[in-house]
Amino acid sequence: MTPEKRPAEDEEEQEAKKLKEDSTCSASEAAQDEEASQDSVGSDSASSSDPEKKRLSLPAHRGTVVYTGCTQWEYIGRRNLKGIPAMMHHVPRRIAAFKGIRLAYVASHCSAAHTIFITEEGKVFSLGRNEKGQLGIGDTEVRSGVVSMDTMSEFTVVGAAVGRNHTLLLTDRGSVFACGDNKSGQCGVGNNTAVLHTPSRISFKEGKIVKVACGAEFSMIVDKKGYLYSFGLPEYGQLGHNTDGKFFITSNKLSFQHERAPRRVPIFVERSKDGHPTPVTDVQIVDIACGNNHTVAVDAKKRPYSWGFGGYGRLGHAEPKDEYVPRLIKYFDGHNRGVDRVYCGSTFTIACSSLGVFLWGQTKRTGEANMYPKPLQDLFGWGVRAVGCSTTSVVVAADDSVIAWGPSPTYGELGLGENCRSSTQPKEVKALEGCHVEQITCGMGHTVLLVRDETDQDKEILGKLKEITL
Repeated sequence: MTPEKRPAEDEEEQEAKKLKEDSTCSASEAAQDEEASQDSVGSDSASSSDPEKKRLSLPAHRGTVVYTGCTQWEYIGRRNLKGIPAMMHHVPRRIAAFKGIRLAYVASHCSAAHTIFITEEGKVFSLGRNEKGQLGIGDTEVRSGVVSMDTMSEFTVVGAAVGRNHTLLLTDRGSVFACGDNKSGQCGVGNNTAVLHTPSRISFKEGKIVKVACGAEFSMIVDKKGYLYSFGLPEYGQLGHNTDGKFFITSNKLSFQHERAPRRVPIFVERSKDGHPTPVTDVQIVDIACGNNHTVAVDAKKRPYSWGFGGYGRLGHAEPKDEYVPRLIKYFDGHNRGVDRVYCGSTFTIACSSLGVFLWGQTKRTGEANMYPKPLQDLFGWGVRAVGCSTTSVVVAADDSVIAWGPSPTYGELGLGENCRSSTQPKEVKALEGCHVEQITCGMGHTVLLVRDETDQDKEILGKLKEITL
């Protein structure tokens, strides 16, 4: 097992300045390409009887966005920078910029300091750090508040995924656009231009894409057939191509063979006790999640697979070994033991199944890790609807409550209040008690919740929350 490392920010800046240039295919140009290549679905409609011609749609739920955590983007995840207390929000707040606007989807990542918001009309807004152009607005200037991603105004966006410094956007026609940091090829546009300032269409001609996910510096897409494709940094085998991509430029200088365009993950395996691999057949991926350097996927038969960096047991195989190809998690292999949904933090994984909610890996910065899936007894009996995973924090929507926990230091992402900034045990978020939360996404130091706003009770609780002007 190799030690996990983060690339130095100043090194990234030097490379970005050296290679900085606008994306090779702007979103407006790609609009024409998309129309041309999608002639066969030119008359797409939700009511079409031909599934090949159906456009993708946004999730059925709609609601109001609630934010808790840090709004000092330059501070989060960096040493030797002092945070401003006034920019640490330990109680959930409504975002003033979205007053009167209903949202359908939100996306962030445990390694990210930015968030993507999708309205019920499929329009995109972004918020947070923009040093690599990850907000998709055409530059790398600092933006303190919510900004409209006008570069995607010609499209209906139905999904998104976020990495450390890059963003993927999924349209209703099954195309994906990417922006932000691309030095490892994580935007999938066929090159490793350092920064893509505006969303560019990824190089994929195999068919309609239905799901996207991001790790810190790599990306995953799933097509309509359930085939999985990956691109970006292969350092720990997280791309699933049976390699870590390492090669020597000189006798003492190491580099990586980046995947600059989507490449199909060809094989899924299970291993016997002696380590002998056997291919798993009939794999059709339906859900996927990525941590910083590991990936977990679930197929149509509810079989979970994990691969990539194996430290702290985050893969759930009872050993800290890196896995270069997707490996079946044997704990869930058996009758009625399948997994419905998976979520990843930086060094841990959470799975929801009919038997309950399970966690493996490490959520604390010190101490022992769960080397294999263990049930979260505190959530037994709760109807868990959504989970958000930060670096070490976890926020869960269950029934009409929100439950959160995470060790110190935290930045307000738990929403438990000034008097309870961190907690190693799950606690209910009192400010949202009685709320029906549909979706949760977490960044390095923030949490965004999509709260249903249809009932009088929902509206009353939301009305009590203060607004935050970013």
